[in-house]
Amino acid sequence: MGVKINVTVNGKAYSHDVEPRTLLVHYLRDTLLLTGTHVGCDTSSCGACTIHVDGIAAKSCTMLAVQADDCEITTIEGMAKGSDMHPLQEGFKECHGLQCGFCTPGMIMSSADLLSKNPNPTEDEIRHALEGNFCRCTGYHNIVRAVQYAAEKMAVEV
Repeated sequence: MGVKINVTVNGKAYSHDVEPRTLLVHYLRDTLLLTGTHVGCDTSSCGACTIHVDGIAAKSCTMLAVQADDCEITTIEGMAKGSDMHPLQEGFKECHGLQCGFCTPGMIMSSADLLSKNPNPTEDEIRHALEGNFCRCTGYHNIVRAVQYAAEKMAVEV
């Protein structure tokens, strides 16, 4: 028997019956077809599933969809404004902060959470904020540069 949930995802309201055991990541990917949020480890260790729930970074692989009832969710698909990339998306592109791209959505969502709290982080603060996100390809140097790029661009836009 399903449980009715009401969520707003990337500015759009949804109402669905979900199985009580449905993970939020599977609801986003399988029901809403928002596949930018990745499933990497199912244990919240890798950060590939990071989204924002009511403006705060959350790992959707260990959160039930029913826990998101009446919440506002932002996924990687909601970061851009139309065809204009979010400064973090642009930073990852311009600073070569991605290789295979699997970790990128989670890295961007965690970085956006950091920049919402600390618009001018140091390199150490960026690295600390991204400790819950694993990248097997880049070595993190260019990811840090991408976050710095976005922070500078966002500071100018204000």
